[in-house]
Amino acid sequence: MKIIDAARQLWADLSAQRLRTILTVLGITWGTVAVVVLLAFSVGLERQTVKRFHGLGDRIVVLFGGRTTKPFAGFREGRSIRLRERDVETLAAEIPDITMISPEYSDRSTPVRRARNGVNPNITGITPAYGDMRNIIPQRGGRFINDLDVEQRRRVAFLGDEVVSVLFGDEDPIGEQVQIGATPFTVIGVLQPKIQNSSYNSRDEDRVFIPASTHAALFGSEFVANIVYRTSDPSRTKLVERQVYELLGRRYRFDPTDEDALQVWDTAEWEQMFSFMFLGFKLFFAIVGSFTLSVGGIGVANIMYIVVRERTREIGIKRSMGATRSSILWQFLTESVLIVGVGAAIGIALSFGIVKVMSYLSMEEFVGTPVISLQVGLVTMALLAFVAMLAGFFPARRAAALDPVECLRD
Repeated sequence: MKIIDAARQLWADLSAQRLRTILTVLGITWGTVAVVVLLAFSVGLERQTVKRFHGLGDRIVVLFGGRTTKPFAGFREGRSIRLRERDVETLAAEIPDITMISPEYSDRSTPVRRARNGVNPNITGITPAYGDMRNIIPQRGGRFINDLDVEQRRRVAFLGDEVVSVLFGDEDPIGEQVQIGATPFTVIGVLQPKIQNSSYNSRDEDRVFIPASTHAALFGSEFVANIVYRTSDPSRTKLVERQVYELLGRRYRFDPTDEDALQVWDTAEWEQMFSFMFLGFKLFFAIVGSFTLSVGGIGVANIMYIVVRERTREIGIKRSMGATRSSILWQFLTESVLIVGVGAAIGIALSFGIVKVMSYLSMEEFVGTPVISLQVGLVTMALLAFVAMLAGFFPARRAAALDPVECLRD
């Protein structure tokens, strides 16, 4: 009943000054929209970035050869370290924490043709584990490279979706042949389109994947371009990295503490860096939105001070009839909360409408789709509650502290 009485009293007071009331509510509305929309865009951008990053692979480590910077065991610094396919077998056998691993050969000098259509993609030699690590999913009706392809050095090819569009257009490529150089290969699968915003070599959509054994035989490749592996747990990646340096250091005679002898790209570490970066974005957007919301809160505080001044006589009568200071304080505090609540309700409704409209625009590829998540809702409610209490507390305390005699005299 107290809330209903407060609402009635507030409506009577605010109706007398409609323009003042509307402007105050609009201040809260605009602040709410700023907080919700900014946070919704930050969530959408974060999800889109993570989705793009996972196009490269999920928790993979990419290992490249490097150049030594320290003398070791009689060898001078400056030697090039180039990795071979046999290193894959050694790492898999000696380091139990490596759960999946694949060599990766690479060649860009050989054209791929089909009839009159031709393209110069990255021809990549890999093993079956590579597809799982790199999130390479075949379209329906096709498959990726398997163990038999590698064991028997089959001339089979898995094509990136952009390569297929150039070579085959709208035709079904499965079972058809393409020429890699002068050698015919049978197409066994096509990459399902995926979002990929980063690559250490080239985008998967522009690649032709063939068995690693076939690549080595066809191009006479002695060295691999790099090695891709995944550990059992991201927290053990650094430990595995030290073991990799020790094992390969013994094989290639370089100091295991020489970090430049190998190049390691830990994508899980990069993803963690992105998460910290987006946490900073969210805090920044929340601060910007809260500043806007605080302007509306100042408006609420001002209007409540005016209400207290206009109702001084009423406060004196209530106090003389037995009303306590706390009841007066809660009365005015409730009224300020109701003002903030009305503005917040309108603001949230507008925010949902804005986010809905923005989701239809063609910008998902760049900034993602804004999302009003539970996290956004909780942060917004917390800020609104803080503003409501802060804006209402000081005017309400002033009203409760008024002397009844002075109020009646006024």
